Amino acid sequence: MANYTKSEARDWARERLIGAVNCTIPSFTTNLTKINEKGIRHDVRLAKQHGFLGSLAVSEVNITLPEYLEFMEIMKDEGGDDLVVVHHGSWSTLEQNIEAVLGAEAAGAELVLLSYPPNFYPESEQEIFDYTKAVCDATNLAVIVFPMFLWGFSQRIHPSDIPARLLRRMIDEIPNVAVIKAEGGFPSIMGLVEAYRLFGDEVVISCPIEGELLPLGQLIPIQLSATSDHEFWGPTIPHAMNLLREQRFDEVTELYWKMHPARKVKGQMAQQLNGGHFIDRQLWKFQGWLQGYNGGPLRLPTQKIHDPQMGALRKGLLDAGFEPSMDPFNEFFIGRNPV
Repeated sequence: MANYTKSEARDWARERLIGAVNCTIPSFTTNLTKINEKGIRHDVRLAKQHGFLGSLAVSEVNITLPEYLEFMEIMKDEGGDDLVVVHHGSWSTLEQNIEAVLGAEAAGAELVLLSYPPNFYPESEQEIFDYTKAVCDATNLAVIVFPMFLWGFSQRIHPSDIPARLLRRMIDEIPNVAVIKAEGGFPSIMGLVEAYRLFGDEVVISCPIEGELLPLGQLIPIQLSATSDHEFWGPTIPHAMNLLREQRFDEVTELYWKMHPARKVKGQMAQQLNGGHFIDRQLWKFQGWLQGYNGGPLRLPTQKIHDPQMGALRKGLLDAGFEPSMDPFNEFFIGRNPV
C-alpha cells in the first residue's frame, strides 16, 4: 500500500518522483495461456539496473484484470520499495477502471496514469471532469492527469486536448491530482510550457517525450519524465536527467545529438505503426528487447511488427553509437525467459 495519504499525494509526488519512469509490458507464457513471471521479473530488474525510478504496468494489451493485478503484484515484489509501480488506468469503462484502480492500490501500486476509454465521447469539459473525478475519488493514490491527442478531445473540446481552465479545476477540486503528463497539443511544446507556467508550483509537471525533455530541461527545471518507452534507450534517459539536474548542459546537448539518428527512426516507426490512435505495444516491446528486456509473444488482438521495422530500429541505435541486441529477430517472439 502507498505510504502517504490522499491529502499528502502532491507532497509525496514532489519528493519521490524525481527521475524517469519507463514501461513494463506484460510477458506471457509461450502458449499465451498465462502471464510469464520470469519475464516480468527480468524486465523489472533491468529497469532498476538502468536507473528508472518507476515503471508503468501497461494494461493496453490482451490481459484480464485478475492477470493484470497478478502482473502488478509481481512487479511490486521484484521492484521492492526502490521502484514506483504505476497503475495504467486504461480499461474499457468507468466501472472497470474503478474496479481496476482499487485492485491496483491493494496490489502495491503507488501512482496512477489516468487514461480515457476508446468509447468515451465527451462533448463538454464537464463530462471529462466528471470522469476524472470519479476515478480519482475511488482511490487514495496520486494520479497523473494526461492531456493527449489520443483521446480525441481536441476537435470538440480544445486544441490542447484538456484546456488549462479544466486542468485548473481538476487541481482545485481533486486533491490527489499530483502530476500532469504534459503532452497536450502534441507535437507542439506549448502544452508543456503552459502547464509548467500555470501549475508548476502546485503539481509535478512531467515531460515524457525525450526529444523535448533534453532541450527544454536546459531552460526549465523538469524533475520527472513519466511515463514513456524510455527502455528503447537503455539507461540513457535516467542518466540524461541526472545531467540536467547537475546543469551539465553541454553533455546533455552532446547526448541529444548522439541520439538523433535513432530518434528520427523511432519517430518514423511511430508514424507507421501507431495507427488508429492507439499505441503499438508490440513495437514498444521490441524496442525494449533491443536493450535486453524480455520481449516475447503477445496475445491477439495485437499489432504486428515486421523485419523492415525491426531492422530500421536496430540500425538507428547502431548509427547513434548504441549497442543493441544483435540476436536474431525470431528470438524476440520467443522472449529471453520463455516458459
